[in-house]
This record gives sequence, C-alpha cells and structure tokens, in this order.
Amino acid sequence: MGKRLENKKAVITGGTTGLGFETAKRYIEEGAEVLITGRTQQKIDEAVKKLGKGTHGIAADARNNADLDKLAKKAKEVFGHVDILFANAGGGVFAPIEEVDEKSYYDQFDVNVKGVFFTVQKILPLLKKGSSIILNASAVNSKGGAGSSLYFASKATVRSFARSMAAELGSKGIRVNSLSPGLIPTKFFSNSNLGENSFTEFEEKMLTAIPLGRAGTPLEIANAAVFLGSDEASYVTAEDLVVDGGWMNV
Repeated sequence: MGKRLENKKAVITGGTTGLGFETAKRYIEEGAEVLITGRTQQKIDEAVKKLGKGTHGIAADARNNADLDKLAKKAKEVFGHVDILFANAGGGVFAPIEEVDEKSYYDQFDVNVKGVFFTVQKILPLLKKGSSIILNASAVNSKGGAGSSLYFASKATVRSFARSMAAELGSKGIRVNSLSPGLIPTKFFSNSNLGENSFTEFEEKMLTAIPLGRAGTPLEIANAAVFLGSDEASYVTAEDLVVDGGWMNV
C-alpha cells in the first residue's frame, strides 16, 4: 500500500510547534513535501532541522499580508503548485467583556480571522483541481464560554469561512474543510494570555464534559489532517471534522 500523500505539496502555517509541527511530520511520513511558516527564522531553522528531508520553511506572520505574499512566492518557487493548504496559525485571547480593549480585539481577529482568510487568498492561485484547503477552527466554534467571547467568535468565523469557500471553490475542484480540535495541550495555551492556574481550572472543567475522559494529542489532530488532505477525502467538502473526544456533541 502506497503512502497516502505521495508526491503532494503542502503548505502549513504555524508549522514550527504544536499541531502544525505534528501535522508536518505526519505529512512527510505519508510522502508529502512541506513548506512551513513560523514567526522567527530561528524557530523555522530548528523545525526544518527536526523534520528533515522534504521540509522547507519561511518566516512569515499570518497577520501580515506582505509576509503572506512572500509565502506564496516561496511556495511557487519550491513547489510550482500546492496540493494541500493547512491554514493552521492562530492564537487565543481570553478576558471578561469588561476587560477587552481594542488592541486585544484586533490581535485576536487579525491572527485567527484575517490571517486565515488572506492565507487562502494568497495561496489560491497555486491550488490545482483536486487540492485540499484545511482551516484550523476549534471545537468551540458552535459553543459559548465566559471570558472567551473573542476566541470563540473568531473560530466560529473560521468555520463559516469553510462553508462559503467550499461553495465558491467547488467548481474549481478545490475542497475546503475545517478541522476542529478539542482539548489538546500544546504551547497554544502557554502562548495565550491564560495563566497556568486558569488553564488548569479550564482543563479540569473540560475533562468532566469529555465523553472519552481525556485530553487529545497533537498526533490525533495530525492524523485527521492527513485524511482531509488525502484523496480518501475526495468527496468531503464544507465539512467540520471535530476531533474532541465527543465534547462538542454532548
């Protein structure tokens, strides 16, 4: 049996750590060549070295359209075309309504909404018929949570993007789906504005509501991203693949 992503060319934003890094690793194992982004050249260099053969990298901030132009140019130079785009880069801002200021509002929507939309726009000319776009949403995209208005709303927007983009790009043979992780402990949480105690409380509360009774792993998300990027998902579009141990649906 051949590798599931043999000879495919993939772009993964936010690919130096966490879910993006694990997905890049699995894509390479399945035969793909990958181009990852990160915000600093140091992180890119470290990740490319760890991932090894078949990996390319470029320092690019998803919030910056000039950086995304550079990403598209790099993808064209090293690949010529792109088969899989995983718009994964994102972050979290958590605060009560009264404490949200304009800066934190824009910080959240610039990375999770603007960044996702323009990543797709810039890479779109390189996508050919049969390609796959995967948007990293979240299992919170249809939920509500105290102190989480900005983050939850941004992820609901990403889920909406997947629907509308799928409707628009289907005639070109391009599939668009969202991938919604549940509780997956990664550097995402340490990089958010949640303190360690707040995250521990959040984790404990979530675990009581997850039917499988545990947090997930980056590998479990990466395996779902392999499926969505592969030809096995050739008739799957506009879907939200939720990988959260059952939390969203109970």
